[in-house]
Amino acid sequence: MKRRDFLSGSVAAGVVAATVSMSNEASAASKPGKFKLKYAPKITAFKGLAGSSDAIDNIKFCADQGFRAVFDNGLGRRPVAEQEAIANELAGLGMDLGPFVASGVPDFSSTDQEVREAIKKSMEDAIETADRTGAKWVLLVPGGINLKMEPAYQTANVIENCRYCCEVLEKSGLVMVLEPLNWWTNHPGRFLRNIPQAYLICEGVNHPCCKIVNDLYHQQISEGNLIPNIDKAWKNIAAFNAWDNPGRKEPGTGEINYKNVFSHVQAKGFDGVLCMEHGQSIAGPEGEQAVIDAYRAADSFE
Repeated sequence: MKRRDFLSGSVAAGVVAATVSMSNEASAASKPGKFKLKYAPKITAFKGLAGSSDAIDNIKFCADQGFRAVFDNGLGRRPVAEQEAIANELAGLGMDLGPFVASGVPDFSSTDQEVREAIKKSMEDAIETADRTGAKWVLLVPGGINLKMEPAYQTANVIENCRYCCEVLEKSGLVMVLEPLNWWTNHPGRFLRNIPQAYLICEGVNHPCCKIVNDLYHQQISEGNLIPNIDKAWKNIAAFNAWDNPGRKEPGTGEINYKNVFSHVQAKGFDGVLCMEHGQSIAGPEGEQAVIDAYRAADSFE
C-alpha cells in the first residue's frame, strides 16, 4: 500500500470513529435522566410514542424516558411466555414491577368454606404469577358492603379472610395490598372505602404480608388532607396510585399538589412504586408526551 493511500485511509477512519463517538455522546446527553421516584406507567401507556403495542418495546421506551418501574393490572392474565419475557426485560433494565390485580377474589363478608377455597386458589395463582415475573405485590379489593350483616361482623370477617390470605402468601414473600375505593364518585357500596379503614384492617390482621396501596385519587375524594393522612397510615403503606382529581388524569390537571406529595413521600424514605393508573387529558402521542412532561414537573422537587 502506498503511504499516501495509507494516510488517507487512516484519516477517513479517524473521522468516522470521531463521528460515531460524538453521536453516541450526543445520544447519551439527550437521554432524560432517571426520575427520583419509581413512577410506574402502565406497560403500554406510551404505545403511540413507542410506535408499538408490544410490551417489551414499551418497557424499553419507558426506561429510555427515565422511568424506573412499570405496572400491569392484568399481569396474571398474560400468557406465561409473555410474563417471563417481561420479567427478563425488567431485570435487564433494573426496573421494578408494580402491583397486579388478584383474580377470582370472592366477597370477604363471609368465612364459609367455599370462600376460603376461592381465596386459596386466588392467592396460589398470584404466587405463580409472582414467581414468573418477580412481582412483589398483589392488589386485592375485598368485595362490597353486606347489607344483611352488621358492619362490625363484616369487618371481623374481612380481617379473618385477609389473615388467611397472608397464611397462604407468607412463604412466598408476596405482599397483598388492599385498595380502598371512594364511594362518592366511582364505587358506591364497596366495603373498603378509605385509608383509615384499610389501616384498621391491616392492624387487625397484624401480618407483614398485609399492606395498603394508597390510591391518592380515591383518598382525595374520601378524606382529603393527603399528607397528614399519609403520615398516619405510613407504616402500612406499601405502594401508591397517582392520578389527579377531578378527572382521573395526569398530575397537574386537577387539584392535588403532586409536587408536594411526591417530595413528602421521598423525604420519608419511600422506595416503592407509584402506579400511573390514570388516563390522558389529551388523546394520542401528544397526550402521552404531556403525561411524561407532567411527571417531570411533579418530580422537580429538591
